[in-house]
Amino acid sequence: MLTYQTAGESHGLGILALVNGFPAGVPIDTNVIDGELRRRQGGYGRGGRQAIESDHVKVQTGILHGQSTGAPIGLWVVNRDYKIELMPELYQPRPGHGDLSGSLKYFTGIRAILERASARETAGRVAAGALASLLLRPFKIEAVGYVLSVGPCQLDNASPEPTSARELRESRDSSALYGRSDRGDEEAIRLINQCREEGDTLGGVVEVRVFGVPFGLGSHTQWDRKLDGRLAQAVMSVQGFKGVEIGLGFESAARPGSQVHDPIEFQPETSAPTFGYTRPSNAAGGIEAGMTNGQTIIVRAAMKPIATLTKGVASIDLRTGKPALSCYERSDVCAISAASVVLEHVVAFEIATALVEKFGGDSLSEMLDRYALYVQAVQKRQHNHWS
Repeated sequence: MLTYQTAGESHGLGILALVNGFPAGVPIDTNVIDGELRRRQGGYGRGGRQAIESDHVKVQTGILHGQSTGAPIGLWVVNRDYKIELMPELYQPRPGHGDLSGSLKYFTGIRAILERASARETAGRVAAGALASLLLRPFKIEAVGYVLSVGPCQLDNASPEPTSARELRESRDSSALYGRSDRGDEEAIRLINQCREEGDTLGGVVEVRVFGVPFGLGSHTQWDRKLDGRLAQAVMSVQGFKGVEIGLGFESAARPGSQVHDPIEFQPETSAPTFGYTRPSNAAGGIEAGMTNGQTIIVRAAMKPIATLTKGVASIDLRTGKPALSCYERSDVCAISAASVVLEHVVAFEIATALVEKFGGDSLSEMLDRYALYVQAVQKRQHNHWS
């Protein structure tokens, strides 16, 4: 099973992602991982730390001659800004952050909580997800994340539905906010600037689409094997995310079934990933009964405004119990662009995990052989008219 854990604090020496179960024989291009780490640091509205850090990955274990060996892979992202031992303790917990709850749970000060709870930890998650994307490539599976809205500003998403990952990625990369195009950036940038002047913060909504996913990843047989449930857990574990949808999501609750369930059509002589089974709509977001259905996976998530405001929020001083404004740590005004990068990679990792479970082996070549056998078996059954 493909798994990972992260370790490290925002003001420690760095962030470590340890990936277990990664098959051998996968070409590892660290430039790809570094490129995704740079994207995570970008987007309009980021704060001062991004001018200090220049994230890149150091592969500590599990790689030999540019390929994975099957051993655990250690991905190390260095912090250039590490001075936790010199930082003063804080006593005014921030509403919306883990300061108060963590201090009471672990019987420690705020500093120890915020350094680990910080979204700096997502550098490790992006590195792990970018590594997973290298495993997805030989199967022609690609995930692309982007921004749908910034605060109340809806970015221009009225353009035609993207037909490929490449098309969507090229369009997204033209936007300063990582939207589906650069149309709509101007209004959102004005709002970010206004919030910066007012000492406030902004959230937004992000989405990821995964192209080329075959039938049958995930399972209906046990609650903890359902792919949509696993995706939701992974997404909701990201700092700041407070809501998640698959496909039509909450909107489906307001529609009759005839406007929700995607009709099934068939076009003979079509191979994987759809095997000829097509849908004129994709309200299910590519997942039905916890399993992929050959359509593009669509995951959407809502990020709340960042809890660290320069103007502060009503709180207390833990030393006296008296009212005080919340403490301030260097932070972003709006990190929604970075959130779209993180979403892309936590989703990619879960898809790669499900792929390993379905076609698992100790090596990439073994997985590819098993995938080819699966395709042949499905086509044979279709040829025999499901007898």
